Amino acid sequence: MTPTRPWRRFGAATVAAAVLAALALGPAAAQDPAQAAGKIDAADTAWMIAATALVLMMSIPGLALFYSGMVRKKNILATMAQTFVATALGSVLWAVLGYSLTFSGDGAVIGSLDRVMLHGIGLDTVSPLAKTIPEMLFMLYQMTFAVITVALVAGSVADRMRFSAFVWFAFGWLFLVYVPIAHWVWGGGFLMQLGTIDFAGGLVVHLNAGVAGLVAALVLGRRHGYGAENFAPHDLSLAVIGTGLLWVGWFGFNGGSALGAGSRAVFAIVATHLAAASGALAWLALEWLTRGKPSVLGMISGAVAGLGTITPASGFVLPWHGIVIGLMAGVICFYACTWLKTKLGYDDSLDVFGVHGIGGAVGTLLAGVFATAAVSATPELPGGVPGLLEGHPEQLVAQLYGVLAILAWSGLVTFVLLMLVQRLVPLRVGRQQEIEGLDVTQHGEALQ
Repeated sequence: MTPTRPWRRFGAATVAAAVLAALALGPAAAQDPAQAAGKIDAADTAWMIAATALVLMMSIPGLALFYSGMVRKKNILATMAQTFVATALGSVLWAVLGYSLTFSGDGAVIGSLDRVMLHGIGLDTVSPLAKTIPEMLFMLYQMTFAVITVALVAGSVADRMRFSAFVWFAFGWLFLVYVPIAHWVWGGGFLMQLGTIDFAGGLVVHLNAGVAGLVAALVLGRRHGYGAENFAPHDLSLAVIGTGLLWVGWFGFNGGSALGAGSRAVFAIVATHLAAASGALAWLALEWLTRGKPSVLGMISGAVAGLGTITPASGFVLPWHGIVIGLMAGVICFYACTWLKTKLGYDDSLDVFGVHGIGGAVGTLLAGVFATAAVSATPELPGGVPGLLEGHPEQLVAQLYGVLAILAWSGLVTFVLLMLVQRLVPLRVGRQQEIEGLDVTQHGEALQ
């Protein structure tokens, strides 16, 4: 990506100065000359507005219903509250600083302060990465990815994390984990320069959140009564509704990542839908064979596994690849959430690691296998991105490098951040508070 301004080292004083300058100057009155290469297209803009709304719907109400339907009654409101605060807090932080550090500048590790408080984005400004839509819309679309990634982590620590600790964690994790990784992969950082591909968030969203969730679950420890008490979902009908909203919202998640209304968006949506359906069928079949009955929880888990796993590959592959990837997702994530989880003995409350973490890693690697030059070709890259099946094994190597980089950074920094938060407030509620339920003890409310 071509920078609009030179890289600047920053500290507290620089941040303060940039914020004050942004407030004083307000929006740019005219398009920056460096942005002149792009031109806003009405059709692309309309589609991206719709896609942005679809992705926001995935957080509230989609993920909120999906997660809260799988916890016990005494923790439904607390689970929804975590998703809600992740969306509200993440939105503000993204606009103030997160977007700038992710998508401005050309640093290999982090962006610049050029867009602090959205400074310099006028009515006609287009992003170098999305040349046919307003940059403000691109910012908003990327905001929805940031907030849902933070919210996903909450599923691993459901039923036991203190609300105040989660707020502190969400604040730090957005800047220390999500923003650097998003810059590496999408904002011109070293993984993007290396050639690692991630169409809509297999690395940035799913593997990132899954690894962070696993680390958080290990740090907080098992829930009281885990393995001995009945932890069955209180109301799976809520989870089914949430899954439906997620499934539809994923059309904006993956289709919108084409950043325009065209055939590539359509191909991504078709591959996404087929992967979700295939993932559900694969998980259903395995449960039927191994347990004698196909569960509703299994069906929706398989669908979400298919959706997460196709995400990094969706804009690079043919629709029938979506079926193959979905089937593999259903099988691999099923065993990750059953055999692997039991073998290792960790308590990932809502299987964020088993579904999103494993699915994100598998999908990222499969993108390097199935990537098709004809589908992935763009005006900037007319040759597309051919994968292993088209005779380019180096793409699979680049994908593996990306997986390892996110595993290391997300895991290590999440652990350090949790240790820092622990010094501010206890991470976990007390034993008696956990028994009473987080709805009452954290929020003073309860479902009747």
